[in-house]
Amino acid sequence: MVKVSIDNLADEITNALKEYTTEVEEGLEKAKEDNAKEAVKILKTTSPVGKRTRRKYKDGWRAKKVGSAWVVHNATNYQLTHLLEKGHAKVGPKGGRVPGKPHIYPAEQKAIVGYEKQLEKIIRGG
Repeated sequence: MVKVSIDNLADEITNALKEYTTEVEEGLEKAKEDNAKEAVKILKTTSPVGKRTRRKYKDGWRAKKVGSAWVVHNATNYQLTHLLEKGHAKVGPKGGRVPGKPHIYPAEQKAIVGYEKQLEKIIRGG
């Protein structure tokens, strides 16, 4: 137990809060990075592989730090992300639709849940 005079109490409280704030900020940065990289792993395993895309689309997922945020994107075939996730119209005289293959949304939800769990653990000091 540390004895603190009443004159130094405010300084001690301020120092403790600064230390806690620094720990939380560092923990949040680590949590952002971890969850972005985990989302990339999930996307690389769940992304569809077709005749034309071969493995370029699947292997193109990246996590990149932009400012203070982490962004998950497809570096090789970014044009296909929406088409494969949501589906699209067929080309040709018969028309029709190609059904979507949701693979981005589940990875996003797992990353959100993982980030929230880590966030709660960090704030509680665990």
